[in-house]
Amino acid sequence: MTSIALTIAGSDSGGGAGIQADLKTFSALGVYGATVITAVTAQNTRGVDAVHSVPTDVVRAQIETVLSDLDVKAIKIGMLGMPDLIECVVETLSDFNGPIVVDPVMISKSGANLLPLEAVDALRTDLVPRSDILTPNIPEAAVLLEESEAESDQNMKQQGLKLLAMGTGAVLMKAGHREGHDCSDLFISREVEISLTARRVMTKNTHGTGCSYSSAIAAGLAKGQELETAIRQAHRWLQQAIRHADRLLIGHGHGPVHHFHDVWL
Repeated sequence: MTSIALTIAGSDSGGGAGIQADLKTFSALGVYGATVITAVTAQNTRGVDAVHSVPTDVVRAQIETVLSDLDVKAIKIGMLGMPDLIECVVETLSDFNGPIVVDPVMISKSGANLLPLEAVDALRTDLVPRSDILTPNIPEAAVLLEESEAESDQNMKQQGLKLLAMGTGAVLMKAGHREGHDCSDLFISREVEISLTARRVMTKNTHGTGCSYSSAIAAGLAKGQELETAIRQAHRWLQQAIRHADRLLIGHGHGPVHHFHDVWL
């Protein structure tokens, strides 16, 4: 049987992040991808020029239509731009029994604000407790906790534990924004704590890493993997996608990672 994952996220017209990155990730990892588009962005490797949110009734209809027909095994949730949209998604998924991966998209690679401050409370109170795993980067974790950005491994652990206390099933603290020769992500659940370390790749072409990482985890979960296994697989795959990013030569800003590094070029 074909494994199916659903992504609920915004569209990136440049193709490097958002829905487009999620679908590429699903396909690269052998999973069929379905989509619910929450926003349309005018975006390229240099920045985000415009954002248009999809009406909540249309988002609700997309979710209901997909789930009424497709046997979705896991869901990844990315960009949700407004409080009413967050509430709509949480409510519509109330009967979904599979794992949900939440990537709290707030700021684009180019620095554009993708989540208004008034929506952060809804993210904390409504969406985080509904997630099986939360995958914030350093700035996103700081915004969610209303704290300064973590500057050490100990800070990352402390913030990860605080996010876990908000009700999510597990937290993956992504360390890409920190400096150093190595990059060590931290996975924390109520049962285990795991450091995922890799040599840092010196490239500017990292557009879509957060989207791709979370959707790679969802792909593993859709295939029936345990959460720890799915995270380890996603981490290994993403590192290779970053290592091969410079081979693509897409755009003039922050180019995308190479989702299909095992297939072409």
